Amino acid sequence: MRKDIEIPKAENVHIVAVKEWDKDFTEQQWYIYLVNNREDEIETVLVLSRGKSEDKKTSTLRHGLGKIKPKTSVKVEFIPTEVLGFTNEYLVTFFAENKLFERKFTFEPNSISEEKVTALPVLESEGILAK
Repeated sequence: MRKDIEIPKAENVHIVAVKEWDKDFTEQQWYIYLVNNREDEIETVLVLSRGKSEDKKTSTLRHGLGKIKPKTSVKVEFIPTEVLGFTNEYLVTFFAENKLFERKFTFEPNSISEEKVTALPVLESEGILAK
């Protein structure tokens, strides 16, 4: 029965880290965005985030983002500099085409840094794409 359940991999949906000015902290901070680079709207979007290192782990956070229009992005969360050395995972699930899609994104330890920024889809800015 399990072989009959199909959960396709989410394509053209990305988790990215972008460094932005934070007026409250009056400095540049890293933020995580979900980018919908698909041609259709995605619905009931849920993002689960967690981080871990060899001897520590973060709380598991769940973000309900609702509907996201095509070729747009939504800010998911602020990521503190204290956890940039952790493996940070983001599990994204959503509905589109009357199917449930799922994908896991990972930022390896210290992969979020200004030296590794590239051009990002949809956002028209630079940042880091999660693997």
